[in-house]
Amino acid sequence: MEALEQIKERMQSFLEALDSPLTLELSKHLQSGKMLRSKLVLNIAGVSEESILLCAVVEMIQSASLLHDDVIDNSLMRRSKPSINAIAGDKNAIMLGDVFYSKAFCELVAFHKEYPQIPHIIADSVVRLALGEIEDVYLSQSFNTDEKKYLAMIEKKTAALIESTAFAAALLAKKSPQDAKKFRNYGRNLGIAFQIIDDILDITATQEKLGKPILNDFKEGKTTLPYIYLYHSLQEQDKERLKKSFKQEISQDEMVWILQQFQQSDAIKRSFRLAKNLGEAGMQSISDQSCNKLIAIMQEMIDRDF
Repeated sequence: MEALEQIKERMQSFLEALDSPLTLELSKHLQSGKMLRSKLVLNIAGVSEESILLCAVVEMIQSASLLHDDVIDNSLMRRSKPSINAIAGDKNAIMLGDVFYSKAFCELVAFHKEYPQIPHIIADSVVRLALGEIEDVYLSQSFNTDEKKYLAMIEKKTAALIESTAFAAALLAKKSPQDAKKFRNYGRNLGIAFQIIDDILDITATQEKLGKPILNDFKEGKTTLPYIYLYHSLQEQDKERLKKSFKQEISQDEMVWILQQFQQSDAIKRSFRLAKNLGEAGMQSISDQSCNKLIAIMQEMIDRDF
């Protein structure tokens, strides 16, 4: 059986062990993603009982974070399908996320005896993820023009779990502490670059590719990196015009204007350049580890169109 299918089966077994038909019914509506974090584990630590368990735990945590994220953002679509909060309401989505988090932590303790660092590494990443969510909500209250604040937020919210997954997988593979840190650095850079590419695609991709309307981040109150760069490139009058569209239903005329400003500025190119530089630094950190598949994962993530 393919490793990714084994991971899905392990996650399903976690849920079945809860003896909760309601949880199983709600879980049927979850959309499977790219399983990026699992691919990192499998390519760093190989396929084993322990690596499948680690993948299942991390994917449960990722699913929990997305369940909560959709409620926070009032997102009714997830990967072109209705989100759990759209189907069953915010309360059920929040509680299902809580179940996923709790069950993941229950299973995580299995590593304590042989790999005592792994539970702490993964648990700490969830703390940082939650802190990033808080910062994201705070930043969305007004138009943010501070690049450093935004990058610090996505390092917690998006990159923390990816970073810790790569680090934990390296320990599972019995890498030396020094080498394990190289994989941790790779994971952090992958996570930050991943979010920046997502930011770009929200502007440049089609609705069909995204599974949601373009410029959706801006309408939801997220001043992502391309908007920060765009803002600083505009004249004062246009800065104010851009800010007026923040967190609003954007008219067709304003959408055309915003897209024109992006075309005329270097905001998208600057954002992509930063993502590419982060990716290159991440790949450089593991250049002595013979990990061609991880290099390919980074390159594919940066070059993706959805």
